[in-house]
Amino acid sequence: MLLAIDAGNTNVVFALLDGRRIVTRWRIATDPRRTADEYAVWLHQLLTMEGFARSDVEAVMLCTVVPRALHNLEVLAQKYFETTALVAGRAPVEWGIALDVDEPRSVGGDRAVNTIAAHALHPGDCIVIDFGTATTLDVVDYEGAYKGGIIAPGINLSLDALVAAAARLPRIAIAAPTTDSLIGRNTEDQMLIGIYWGYIAMIEGLVARMRTEIGRPVKVIATGGLATLFDKHTSVFDAIEPDLTIQGLGLMYERLRRD
Repeated sequence: MLLAIDAGNTNVVFALLDGRRIVTRWRIATDPRRTADEYAVWLHQLLTMEGFARSDVEAVMLCTVVPRALHNLEVLAQKYFETTALVAGRAPVEWGIALDVDEPRSVGGDRAVNTIAAHALHPGDCIVIDFGTATTLDVVDYEGAYKGGIIAPGINLSLDALVAAAARLPRIAIAAPTTDSLIGRNTEDQMLIGIYWGYIAMIEGLVARMRTEIGRPVKVIATGGLATLFDKHTSVFDAIEPDLTIQGLGLMYERLRRD
């Protein structure tokens, strides 16, 4: 099986794939200081609990937007799985798609991998919305090329900044409002309305403007942990793919083996 690793700014996701099927997945907070040995102890326990052994892993493929985390993940693959980690976007795992932007080398690995997965799963023009540390909206054209996109602060990042800058505002959890009213009766409700409905308004507004600029029918694909939360109160998403980056890594590995 393939051990796919998506190392983001907030979490590192590990997943076992049997072909294109995601067998199981685990998540741990991103810490660039975490050593390969620490990853191995944690991962070995989880593998055992799920009935797997290290020998079941035949390859390790990863993508990361945290350069400092890369080395320890590569050591993990070499020392504990006895294989050289395959890194998305680095030979021999080329992107295999056009990065049609001014600075192709600056495109985040997760966004390129999401592009590959979105095009494979939903042919045609797509807008991929990833609710992560940042909220990104990426355009994939009908040929599978990455055309660019938008980066906005993530919802948790925005909330943290609001609480940090306003001394009297409490820390609240992100959740769907229990009422459709946009007039909050207390501080917590007012904050939740501002964050939740504010993000829905931003997403719907940006998608509408992007559709106009693209000028062709476009599917909107959402991914990231908060996608299902927003789906409760908007019809802007055509599909939700919670494991889009992991699926993209699986597709890239499949292509590499085929070639």
